[in-house]
Amino acid sequence: MPAPLITRDEALRLGEITDRDEILALVDRAWAARQARFGDSTDLCSLVNAKSGGCAEDCGFCAQSRFAEAETPLHAMMEPEQILEHAKAAEAAGAHRFCMVTQGQGLSKRDFEKVLEGARLVARHTNLKRCASIGHMSAQRAKALKDAGIQRVHHNVETAESYYPEVSTTVRYEGRIRTIRAVEEAGLETCVGGILNLGETRAQRVEMAFELAKIDPTSVPINLLNPRPGTKFGDRDHMDPWEVVQWIAIFRLILPGALFRLCGGRVENLGELQPLAVKAGLNGVMMGNFLTTLNADPADDRAMFTDLGLNVARHADNGANPRPDNRSGWLSGETPDVVEDYLDTLADAESAGVKVTVWDPASQLRYAKKETVPPRPDGAPNRWPDGERPAESVTSSGLPFGH
Repeated sequence: MPAPLITRDEALRLGEITDRDEILALVDRAWAARQARFGDSTDLCSLVNAKSGGCAEDCGFCAQSRFAEAETPLHAMMEPEQILEHAKAAEAAGAHRFCMVTQGQGLSKRDFEKVLEGARLVARHTNLKRCASIGHMSAQRAKALKDAGIQRVHHNVETAESYYPEVSTTVRYEGRIRTIRAVEEAGLETCVGGILNLGETRAQRVEMAFELAKIDPTSVPINLLNPRPGTKFGDRDHMDPWEVVQWIAIFRLILPGALFRLCGGRVENLGELQPLAVKAGLNGVMMGNFLTTLNADPADDRAMFTDLGLNVARHADNGANPRPDNRSGWLSGETPDVVEDYLDTLADAESAGVKVTVWDPASQLRYAKKETVPPRPDGAPNRWPDGERPAESVTSSGLPFGH
């Protein structure tokens, strides 16, 4: 594990700066650290929300929680062939890596088998590297994922341990660490990050970064809260984009050997400063669409990296020798190249008989209004921007608003 390039005290000091010239100097320092470790390589991801809505947990940022009053995209576990369809769309968009994501903290045996078969299909029919994010798991399940062709498992800590009780009471921090260790025991790579702007202090952001340094994940996804009305954190403002850039650079200097990617909330929080965030130390972004919201155009995402002289070429070896993001190097073998020439020309693809369906939550997900919502276990209310609960909303007692 490469040692942090800054101390806790220096990280705390850098977290206090507000002058934009100082932030730009910090970005240059983080860019140099990123280039020294990774050169011009990138690692672009895409995901599929393979099972959505109705989650039994109480994570305060998430509209999928049954304790949230937000409307939720709702669908049962996808069939393996549907997962493959989304993977092909991700490959067509230029992604290097594809992650199968489900809500909740564990899957039934039947749903877990669908993830395994989906992974086998993606391995057989695309050149994408394969990840899964399916909640808590045992080492035995992690080994089954590896045997099916999964290379990396995502499981966030979400925030600093000292702030974690404000984020979730039904999913324990220690349980998250146990899952991460089970993934490592199975010989899989780990993808562990969190969310900024949940109400944590600057010191707690530094705390989270150094906790991640102890975990030493291969990949660190950084999410920025995109407040969902009707969740515990639904009334928070977006982060200042310069502050986002500043903290990406700080995390890069604390974790110089990790693959950094920017995921949820980047469009809403960063806006036109996304390219500067890339220079602050990112290896990649989450392309395509997120779990419950739309994202940027994949061509614009690729341009943020190529404009800095970085290489976004897709990998042709199915993860056997990827640049330089597979520490274990255990996977071997090649698969057919499914979508080679159609990154930006979907019309040409269709005329050539290559069907590419891009995931659009607006048309492919059904939003379910929650008729009753139980009180949050921590007693906190759900919130809306400006404190204005919609008249048609339900209360945490399960009764219609105003009843």
